[in-house]
Amino acid sequence: MRKLRFRIALLAVIGAVGLVSPALAQGQRAGEEQNFAQPPEKLPKVPRGQDIEFLFGALKAAPSPEAAKAVEGRIWALWMVTPSDTASLLMDRVRKAVEVKNLDLAIQLLDSIVVLRPDYIEAWNRRATLHYMRKDYTQSIEDIRQTLAREPRHFGALAGLGMILQELGDDKRALEIFRKAVEVNPHLPRIPDLIKSLTEKVEGRDI
Repeated sequence: MRKLRFRIALLAVIGAVGLVSPALAQGQRAGEEQNFAQPPEKLPKVPRGQDIEFLFGALKAAPSPEAAKAVEGRIWALWMVTPSDTASLLMDRVRKAVEVKNLDLAIQLLDSIVVLRPDYIEAWNRRATLHYMRKDYTQSIEDIRQTLAREPRHFGALAGLGMILQELGDDKRALEIFRKAVEVNPHLPRIPDLIKSLTEKVEGRDI
């Protein structure tokens, strides 16, 4: 865990020097959000006191993509539980702002949430996604760093960080982060293919 946090801190420094790729694709509709691993549109209900450690174990052991998706949805549901009525109200306004493509307002609302409840992991992750959609890699990486400092197994944040690093041309670190993401969640879509192509690019083909 310490090694991962140290590496993420280094990546935050990379973002701070302002390496922004002009090749980043234009923002898509809110539901797609630029390749980030996102929660399902309809979150499942989870029993009170659900053990997230058990769910991560079940995610790794899932016998099929369908079973993995069900477990993944439960993990997202736990991450997205708002810590207060105020945070819940603000997050609902964030969702509505994103629906009408008012990303400035959505980010302002998330700014308020992370000040009020800095322990709310999903507010950091959500803001990272919106900064990414605005092509602000520096702020997106910083918010991902905050997310992973609170939950190093956040496969959505890890996948997003890998995407950013790949856009910045840092294939070696992108490969490292993608491997971390599938170590946590072996059932992430597209990431295994990216790992394969980046492995060939970074480490060369096996002879």
